[in-house]
Amino acid sequence: MIKEITTAIVLGTALAAGAANVDVKWQNLTNRVGADGKPEYVQRFIISGDMSNLSRLAFNQFDKKMKTVDAADTVARIIPGYYYIASPRFASGADSVVVDIITSGTLNIYSFGPDGVHGVDASGKPFDVSFSRLRGTERPEQWSLPGKDRMPYADSFYAINEALVTDKVPGAYDILPSFKSVKETGTGFYTGGDITASLIKNDNPEYFKMTVEPGGIRIDGASKEAIYMARRTVEKLLALNSGKLPAAVIEDWPDYGYRGIMIDVARNFQSIDRMKKFVDIMAEYRLNKLQFHFIDDEAWRLEIPGLPELTEVGARRGYTLDENDFLAQIYDGDGNPDAKGGTANGYISRAEFVDFLKYCAARGVDVIPEVETPGHARAAVKAMEARYRKTGDSTYRLKEDGDTSVYRSAQDFGDNVINPALPGPYRFMDKVFDEIIAMYKEAGVPLETIHIGGDEVPHGAWSGSPSAIKFMKEHNMKGEGDLHAYWVKSMADALTKRGLKLAGWQEIALGKDEKTARGVAPQVEFINLWVTWPDKKDGVLPAVKAQQLGLPVLISTAQGYYFDQSYSAHPDERGLWWAAITDEFNSLDAYPAVIAPQQKGGKIVGVQGQLWSETVRGGDWMEHYLFPKMLGMIERSWNSDTTYTHPEFNQIIDKRELPYLAKRGVNFHLRQPGVIVKDGKILMNSPYKDALIRYTLDGSEPDSQSPVYTGAIALPDNAKEVRARLYQYGKESVSSILPIKR
Repeated sequence: MIKEITTAIVLGTALAAGAANVDVKWQNLTNRVGADGKPEYVQRFIISGDMSNLSRLAFNQFDKKMKTVDAADTVARIIPGYYYIASPRFASGADSVVVDIITSGTLNIYSFGPDGVHGVDASGKPFDVSFSRLRGTERPEQWSLPGKDRMPYADSFYAINEALVTDKVPGAYDILPSFKSVKETGTGFYTGGDITASLIKNDNPEYFKMTVEPGGIRIDGASKEAIYMARRTVEKLLALNSGKLPAAVIEDWPDYGYRGIMIDVARNFQSIDRMKKFVDIMAEYRLNKLQFHFIDDEAWRLEIPGLPELTEVGARRGYTLDENDFLAQIYDGDGNPDAKGGTANGYISRAEFVDFLKYCAARGVDVIPEVETPGHARAAVKAMEARYRKTGDSTYRLKEDGDTSVYRSAQDFGDNVINPALPGPYRFMDKVFDEIIAMYKEAGVPLETIHIGGDEVPHGAWSGSPSAIKFMKEHNMKGEGDLHAYWVKSMADALTKRGLKLAGWQEIALGKDEKTARGVAPQVEFINLWVTWPDKKDGVLPAVKAQQLGLPVLISTAQGYYFDQSYSAHPDERGLWWAAITDEFNSLDAYPAVIAPQQKGGKIVGVQGQLWSETVRGGDWMEHYLFPKMLGMIERSWNSDTTYTHPEFNQIIDKRELPYLAKRGVNFHLRQPGVIVKDGKILMNSPYKDALIRYTLDGSEPDSQSPVYTGAIALPDNAKEVRARLYQYGKESVSSILPIKR
């Protein structure tokens, strides 16, 4: 079994001087069933080069049980998701060392492979190594167990691509989100001229009307915000149509006032500059809300004056066995807590955030700050413990000595929950709330709500806390669920005193007793409804229950609007799939009225997509996950009912949106080509008309030098497998694989 790290060692933070040139290659050898009847896989690390300074090889990987095949080697867990390998063979003078590790579970997507690989020398200083992954799709056992193969083979994509064929060509006014009404007048074309705007009255404050004539364009809008959206839309239409638009009258309005996206910059950091670029794109697609998730277990990313430890400790991650000065590395990094430019370290300064608020407001985007509590708070807990050790001041401590609670969070942590029975957490939240409010005030931007998270508090979080046990007894609480509810109501009251409302994930009220939920409901701006499927006990939709309790619902379904979910089950696609495989069509088909039917007296505030960042590495990756996947959600947030068919939607993406995004310098995902064998011929097809398909017939991966598919290919007698990859706009898809069955 995995060896637990318990020794406290203070390590230097600088990279080891004169670090050795070490090369590490990794591959999953096989998935299999172990002697205990449970699935396991064997992953291999091949370490070569100058290992004279290599004491340990550290890496990050989703938490699993591990043991080395060679008894002389050691694999040890530093914290859940962070490990190191040690071997006497590192110092043997060998040219290379192979370490095989038996790991629990099945590795079927390479997002579950190792990351953040780095060396550690004998003094405990980290150093960079060269790391690469070897091919993971050479053999089916690398991604599946027998009988459990989820690989989407090339023939399935051939059928999908065939179903996307349509003769309908997008018109000048076919964009996303689509307009409610377009009437071309046939009186000529606008090719330049004045664009004027005026305010009009309408029941929907975001209603606008655009009258396009040969001599100019007139915008009538129900508000300044509506006029701004219309202007941005005109700019996009002109860009899509080379500055020429047929005369028309367009009327439009959104079905929902809240059309948002949540971006997680806590787990893996995104710079403010990259976020500004994304906000520009949001505005062009008429999104108006950004739920900014800058705090979680893995990092605290916003400067809070007076609490410098939140960023000094909570925004730095690296190699450490005690986390006294910074957090242990998780997800990505090189072991150095002071490394710049990656996604492990970094935070948003107060001045940067104030500027960002102004930037977003100028583009019609409201920023909703999210302060995750009482769970998902590991970074805050560790930072305030560092403050206590350094200053002796217990004012803001979030945990107590003598707490023996044993629990495991959704991300496998056992030390990530704030204790609501202590005074420190309330002082802490008051301080954070007031500093955030001050930032909005300085920016001159209104603030109506603060999001407190509130989700995924693990069972047993306070079971060993003397203070919590005493507190629950004194307040006649039945269990920890009541303590959680007490915390939520306290946060709601704290915000009410400040003239604000509270928002949170559905766990802040759903699942609690009816009296508790109804009691806090008037103070709630919305709950993010992410578990949207029917309750197993009574079959009632959570959205129906929420509305019956008076809770405003923000549709944030994990099945369609969680954009960290993989585009397909292909092992080389980035992302996870615990909720649902999600591409642009799954997103389009997540109909709000089905997920959250309107109830009498209930309130559906809108639609929001979520990008959690466990598997996101940088701005290009963020955009790859979001586009074109989020275009379906964008359409549904503006038009809740059926608009485009899948073929029509794909045509607009192919002919309009992908070229536009490419010109804007936005990264995006390409779908896969399809392959079948019919009558001794290999046939291929593409979801996009002008994309190139490159292929191989020998089992190797196609690359930019592989043959281009131009028509049916005679099946060679010795061919065992066809692989094909799509190329367009300087991007490429994952490889479609078709085993040849004879």
